[in-house]
Order: sequence, then C-alpha cells, then structure tokens
Amino acid sequence: MIEKAGMTDARKSLYFHLGLIGALFILQFILPAYHHGNLARIMVLACYAMGYNILFGYTGLLSLGHAMFFAAGMYGMGLPMVHLGWTPEPALISAIAAGVVVSAGIGFLALRTSGVSFMIVTLMFAQAGFLTILYFGEWTRGDEGFVIKQAERVMAGFDLSQPVNRYNAALILFSICLLLTIRLVHSRFGRVMIAIRENEERTHMLGYDVHFHKWMAVIMSGTMAALAGAAYALLFGYAGATFASVQYSIFPLLWVLLGGAGTALGPFVGTLFMFYLIDLSSSFTTAYMLIAGLALVLLTLFLPQGLVGEFRRKVVPWLS
Repeated sequence: MIEKAGMTDARKSLYFHLGLIGALFILQFILPAYHHGNLARIMVLACYAMGYNILFGYTGLLSLGHAMFFAAGMYGMGLPMVHLGWTPEPALISAIAAGVVVSAGIGFLALRTSGVSFMIVTLMFAQAGFLTILYFGEWTRGDEGFVIKQAERVMAGFDLSQPVNRYNAALILFSICLLLTIRLVHSRFGRVMIAIRENEERTHMLGYDVHFHKWMAVIMSGTMAALAGAAYALLFGYAGATFASVQYSIFPLLWVLLGGAGTALGPFVGTLFMFYLIDLSSSFTTAYMLIAGLALVLLTLFLPQGLVGEFRRKVVPWLS
C-alpha cells in the first residue's frame, strides 16, 4: 500500500512538471519579444542551476567552483567552432566531453577533502580555471571574450540565432534536464545521494560506496553545468571569461537557495526570481545587488526552504 502511494506521488510530480513544460511552450506565443528572449536565457541558466542542485541540493556537497564546469562547456563549444571551423554538432560533443573530463578530474581530487575544505578546494580550482582562460587570451580573448557568428549557429538545419528556434532549443534542453533530475531523484542512485546528504556515516554503514556515489554526483552535476554552458554559447553567440569567475560560481548557489535546494523545480524558480529582481531593480537604481541581497536575506529568514521548498512543505508534499 505504501509503495502504491509512493508511485502515485511520483506520477503526480511528473504530471506537474510536464504541465510546467507545456506552459512554457505556450508562453512563447504570448510573451513580448523582450520577455521571450529573457525566458530563453533563464531556462538555460536554470539548467546550470539544476546541475548544481544535484551536487548541493541532493548530495549535500557545497561547491564554490561550478563556474569551471559551465566554462568548460562554453569554451568546449566555442573554441572549436571559432578556431577550427567545427559545426555545432561535433562541438557539442566536445563540450560534453570537456565537462565530463573536468568534473571527473576535479571531483577525484576535491573529494579527498570534505565540508569547508571541499568548498575551498573547488573555489581554488575554479580560480585556476579562470586564470588559465586569461593566460591563453590569444585563443580565448580573456575578459573581452569572443562572438560566435550568426551563420555558424545552425544546428540540424535550424538557425539558433532566430528567437523562435532559440527559445525552443532552450525549452528542449530545460525539459531534458528537468526530467532527468526527476528520474534521478526517484532512482536507487538518487535515493543513496539523498541518504548521503542526510547521514553520510549511516549510509556508509549500510554498505554503500559513499565516495563513488559522491564522485558520480560531481560528474553528473558538472556535465549538466557544462551542457548549459555549451548551450549558452551556441544560443546567444558569446563566450567570455566572466562566466568562469567566482560570481558565476556563487550565482547557482543563490538560485538554488532561493528556489529550494533538493527540489527539481527550485533552480528554475530561483533563477527566474533573481533574474527579474535584478532586471527590475537595475532600471531605477545602481545598487540593484543590494536589493537582491536584501531579498535573499528576507527569504532565508522567512522561507528557509526556498520558494518551492516551502510550497512543497505546506501545499504539495508529493512534489519532487
């Protein structure tokens, strides 16, 4: 009976998220051009946050170095297209491979530590990656970055520089990342990740290989972040060192905290909230980050589980 109820809850959660995907599809026919472009950008960045949520929200590992994974995908996509003349299809494979290699290597080394030490080590690796991008400025163009020409951003016959194609590509990517996250949460592997977050020692005592599961969580998290970075470069035609800076390692943490860590939808809601909060406040003051910081403090105090987390706790406990 309990198993049957659990299956019902999982199905409800799936239908809820499929409804959101349907709503996002319909919105493209309603939104004005400005918000249409914003939402496409938000969906790509939400995929980055979803990758971060796998590591932080579900496994309980606090990283301050995720910008290196995002940048690995961005430059894995952009550099071959600009310097080697690759088309987007092989460049995308290159970007994913870069994400897997970088996350596997960094995870292997960083997981020798734990807690605050893990956070500091990931931050140091991210800074090393940022400085590497600046050092090879002849190829990466450093802070200035480089533009991927509109004519080169054609994939499977679709010009991804066109607003409609760009929006639908972002929606497809968002849908894949969201559904994969839900599938992961309800899988045996996902349950072990959550068990590690709740009580690592007890999980180890039950016979699970905690180190392996944590390493795989880093790889999955980093690869999804790299995929988002590749999509950002392709859909918006730009890659720059800013995306490898500490700022872009902190952003996904804020988005996940605002939306709700350990919820599939939290990263999207947090990204949407923070994006428009900064966008609206910057229109009337230069101290827009102060307003964003104040909002974060208030939400942390009064909605400690985030927007989606509190909604799940009070209204829909079956939500993934």
